[in-house]
Amino acid sequence: MQAPFLGFGEGALDWFRGLEAENSKAWFEANRADWERGIHDPLERLLEELAADLGGSVKMFRQNRDIRFSKDKSPYKTNTYGVVRVPGSESGLYVSISSKGLGAGSGYWRMAADQLQRYRDAVQGPEGAELAEAVASMHAEGLRLWGAALKGAPRGVARDHPRIELLRLKDVLAGDDLDAAGTLDGRRPVAFARALWDRSRPVMGWMDAHVGPSLLPPEAHRRR
Repeated sequence: MQAPFLGFGEGALDWFRGLEAENSKAWFEANRADWERGIHDPLERLLEELAADLGGSVKMFRQNRDIRFSKDKSPYKTNTYGVVRVPGSESGLYVSISSKGLGAGSGYWRMAADQLQRYRDAVQGPEGAELAEAVASMHAEGLRLWGAALKGAPRGVARDHPRIELLRLKDVLAGDDLDAAGTLDGRRPVAFARALWDRSRPVMGWMDAHVGPSLLPPEAHRRR
């Protein structure tokens, strides 16, 4: 049985500041043990606990960056993150730690063409009012809604559509940050991430009901 999550290492945020100052293989390898013990392993325990609660599974992401097509050749990401995938929902629960503290989010990222079409059709339909109301309630609770967006209106949509801001979105993501960097020890990060999942459910439940997974083959998934 995996050990329970009891917080991140005392120097977790300083570790990321060090990486930002010297993002190199030499620095990372010299400080890898601190990362594994104080950041990666605790985050994995946190996600495993959430997965057990939600009936999901965990995926931890690699720290290495894919620099093949990037002008930035820094070898490592400056945050460590993972996701809990929950059956019946495409949104997932993401948790990330960086020099800025802990953040959590849920949502549809990089929607495929068929997902975007279903999303925009639903937003323009009567059910779009339900999403607008859920988003307003989420904002009132302090959650952010963000994502890549078109500068203009989608093709065939009037620029003065009452829900044009929602229609411009290509991602639908909800998130929040823990309010103080000094609260990364103890059990508070677990409660924070679990509460974010609950608070985002009205919006993401709508997305699951009206958008759902892409039915296109993986090679057809391109940024829109």
